[in-house]
Amino acid sequence: MERRAFIAAAAGAGGTWLSSSVAAAAGLTAGMQAPSPEYYELRRYRLRRGPQQQLVDAYMRDALVPALQRAGAGPIGVFNVTIGADNPTMHLLITYRTLDAFSSIPARLAADAAYQTAGAAYLNAVAASPAFVRIESSLMRAFDSMPALALPFGGGEAGRRARIFELRVYESHSENASRKKIGMFDNGEIAIFRKAGLQPVFFGNTLIGHNLPNLAYMLVYEDMAARDRQWAAFAADPEWRKLSTTPGLTDPDIVTSISNTYLRPTAYSQI
Repeated sequence: MERRAFIAAAAGAGGTWLSSSVAAAAGLTAGMQAPSPEYYELRRYRLRRGPQQQLVDAYMRDALVPALQRAGAGPIGVFNVTIGADNPTMHLLITYRTLDAFSSIPARLAADAAYQTAGAAYLNAVAASPAFVRIESSLMRAFDSMPALALPFGGGEAGRRARIFELRVYESHSENASRKKIGMFDNGEIAIFRKAGLQPVFFGNTLIGHNLPNLAYMLVYEDMAARDRQWAAFAADPEWRKLSTTPGLTDPDIVTSISNTYLRPTAYSQI
């Protein structure tokens, strides 16, 4: 679908789009079937300062992440908040190939003896000394134009260096408005991100979670100076200026709020 056709569709009732630009972004050629989008679970463990932080960190490192790997999930990201609300909060991002893989996790953990042993201190915490304040969770489906998570800087040793991750959440006033925003990303905005040097890790449409409808995505930067430079290049891009001022696709039309949180990966994070 060319941009004019996309804009016409977006200005209507709203819906889902899979254009030639989306296919190109997914690495497809004529006759190839689009890969099935992954699913992402984002958990937020709200903690209190003190022993809780060390207990949950050890549980993630020694029990939960290895057990999730044994169950076939991954890559798995574990992050601490550097700038954002409810600090300290640990963020756990889990990648699943299918919804069945997601739904099977509780039973797999319950049957995993190594997990139960390694996580005993966390799992058996008493009411007078809980391991966490609360856990919040959301389930997302990857965008058609980015159906799989991208490891930072190609993965490997280069990707494991200390980085800054930014988690951004866009809320909309209606399901149609949220679909239009997803369409913008799928049909041009993600490509403009990359042209400006911004490096996406994932894009997800939130299926279950708080403050629906919303979408979430994560970017990674070498440092804050790189972040500021890349966003400035994005904001100045002529294609973005044209797309973002299209009637029916402006932020006041389809986005009610944007929140962002800055994260640092733990030493054992796979992302």
